[in-house]
Amino acid sequence: MDASEDGPAGHITGPRRGGNDTLGDGDRPAGHITAPHRRESDTPGDGDGPAGHITSLRRGESDTPGDGDGPADPYLAGNGHGHGRGDARVERGPGHVDDGRDTSGWLVEFLLQPVAEPGLLVPARDVWRDASSPLFRWVDYPQDVLLEDLGRASRLWAELDGALHQARPEQLRLDTVGAYDFLRHAGVLHDAGFGVLLPAQWQRRQDLGLTLTTHPVQPASPVLRDTTANRDAIVRYRWGLAIGDEFLSEADLQELARAKVPLVRLRGRWVHLDRERLRAGLAFLARGGQGHMTAGEAMRLVRLVPEGDLPLPVTGVDGTGWLADLLTGRAVERLELLDAPASLATTLRPYQRKGLSWLAFLDGLGVGALLADDMGLGKTVQVLALEALLRERGPRPPTLVVCPLSVLGNWRREIGRFTPGLRVAVHHGTERQLRDDVDLVLTTYQVATRDADRLAARDWDRIVLDEAQHVKNSTSAAARAVRRIPARHRVALTGTPVENRLTELWSIADFLNPGILGPASIFRARYSVPVERYGDADAAARLRRVTRPFLLRRVKTDRAVIADLPDKLERRQWCNLTLEQATLYKAVVDELFVKLREGRAGEQRKGLVLSAMTKLKQVCNHPAHLMGDGTPLAGRSGKLARLEEILAAALDAGDRALVFTQFAKFGHLLTPYLAARLGTGVEFLHGGTAKGARDAMVQRFQSGDGPGVLLLSLKAGGTGLNLTAANHVVHVDRWWNPATEQQATDRAFRIGQRRDVQVHTFVCVGTIEERVDAVMAEKRTLAGVAVGSGEGWLTGLSTDDLLDLMTLRPEATDA
Repeated sequence: MDASEDGPAGHITGPRRGGNDTLGDGDRPAGHITAPHRRESDTPGDGDGPAGHITSLRRGESDTPGDGDGPADPYLAGNGHGHGRGDARVERGPGHVDDGRDTSGWLVEFLLQPVAEPGLLVPARDVWRDASSPLFRWVDYPQDVLLEDLGRASRLWAELDGALHQARPEQLRLDTVGAYDFLRHAGVLHDAGFGVLLPAQWQRRQDLGLTLTTHPVQPASPVLRDTTANRDAIVRYRWGLAIGDEFLSEADLQELARAKVPLVRLRGRWVHLDRERLRAGLAFLARGGQGHMTAGEAMRLVRLVPEGDLPLPVTGVDGTGWLADLLTGRAVERLELLDAPASLATTLRPYQRKGLSWLAFLDGLGVGALLADDMGLGKTVQVLALEALLRERGPRPPTLVVCPLSVLGNWRREIGRFTPGLRVAVHHGTERQLRDDVDLVLTTYQVATRDADRLAARDWDRIVLDEAQHVKNSTSAAARAVRRIPARHRVALTGTPVENRLTELWSIADFLNPGILGPASIFRARYSVPVERYGDADAAARLRRVTRPFLLRRVKTDRAVIADLPDKLERRQWCNLTLEQATLYKAVVDELFVKLREGRAGEQRKGLVLSAMTKLKQVCNHPAHLMGDGTPLAGRSGKLARLEEILAAALDAGDRALVFTQFAKFGHLLTPYLAARLGTGVEFLHGGTAKGARDAMVQRFQSGDGPGVLLLSLKAGGTGLNLTAANHVVHVDRWWNPATEQQATDRAFRIGQRRDVQVHTFVCVGTIEERVDAVMAEKRTLAGVAVGSGEGWLTGLSTDDLLDLMTLRPEATDA
């Protein structure tokens, strides 16, 4: 431990602030301070000096009025001095041997921390010297403060008692066992108001897990040519241990076995391990850590939650051959790419060939596949290529495709375009019948739910869920229905496997490979809560690791995936309210808070808040949207004026535009108004649009023969449609879920788009829209996919927070 240089009287030199300490605000220069006069009792000496004071403290006595034998108070509060506290910092001692075997390699250094300067940590040796007198600026009687706090701490950790036999205690030397004992008491000392500064690597126990290394019994061959690639193949295995992502060698394991305490030095750093997990892991390896097993058994063991015969979760996989490639997620990079089937009437892009090869590989293993490519990268054509490829090899039962009604027509068109040789039937309508002489059966989630018994009684080769976020709620009728339908292989397609909660990913994964992510309750405790509530990056990394074998995701913005896609230019369109809108906005807010202050609670309160937020969105759109009174629209809404400007400019330039609103009512108001103002036809696709009319509307827009502006309700038109004729996308109002809005934007920004896409997102300044938009912009990502939380989280805010969020700011209007 380096010592500070002695300085002149009145100058504190070298206050210690370790870069790895938990306390301290960074370095600040020490200044020259004139020393105040000291009391005689401040001079270290015998009798009533520090030594005598220490003796009284060791007896549990105190000369500080009011302190007595009661519990020590939290940091700097009510400790009898009110101006400082004693701290202890652990670090490696001078001249230690850095191999973990030295017996006196740790020092607990005593420090004094002033209340007024919490970033200043003064070593005890400076407190005992005259040079410490400038501490009087911040701490009354600094020596007494340090002595009394050390004495109080010794009653909580008896090892300190030895240091208090010294007249001027500065430090305590410990071996590794003693250092670990200090670590065990650190929380108690901290809670009692005594400062504890630990090395960074001690701050939390490191995750210890099992590793599984597998190798093929026969020499490895290219993955898709390897005839041993099946669940019954025998592989050689070896168990090991890992700390985080770091596999431990045999030497590391021997060091762990020798350790007396779970504070050990491995590979140049000290790590703090959970004692029980360490004992269980070492005992498991001692019972036999290598041998032979089937590939299926290995796949079962490498799960999120350990089975009963595994003491720890499997956190790392390595090895050679197809199984190791699958379990590590390397398979998609190491696959020998398959040629597209001869009957496929298109040329696959390189990443699509890779996706086809990956799907075929998992199909051969019977492992369900989650193809989570970004919107517009051609998930449908990759599945159709798989169907054509496998059916060229021989007859097999039909494949069932379940999708939203809005994309049913798109599936029929894509089949006719890319795989015209496949026989297809649509299971929809009042006179639906199931046929055996087809390759593909298309149906919707609603029909699958109603006909679950009939569909479950059939023999299916594969079941494909398109827009699989429709089964994100594992307890919904649709999710329960599709789980009942048996199939040799399962595939899920979605560009947003997580929209709001990680449990949505669990639901989809459990459909694909039942039980692969463990029970929902354990999944929530191990992943959902740590990631969503605390932003735990380690938990998110573990989740990505355990989903790698069956999840493939590529994004359009990755130029390594697709280099010829145009740019997407996103911009906020800041709009003001008119005075009429501002008056209505204030009235909605005032009405809400009158009711909230009446004490409305529970579901009633939640309903009031959601209703008010909907009204505020409607006000921001247009007064006539809120009032529903059929009054004229012109000149009454800042958003509407800006929308007219953008659409007029786009049409003048020969461009085409999509306009999304979450409100069908507002869409019906806008359609005739915009048609009259712009002098062109405007069509509106919404939930009430019949399937035939919807398909015709999309075809007209795509062909260029129809109107240049297409209005869509976000729910009906936000997924599954190909609308690349548009190069402008306007979000007039907000769903307040980034993933949902991204899906809508991707109706235009997808393969087939030749022009840059301009995305215009409307936000009314000074309103709830601006403040929620700021929250959305800061949304973190979970497990590598965008997450939004809709507006439900707003209902949980306190009344004061809601008032701050909703209150109209002066900048909302131009007036």
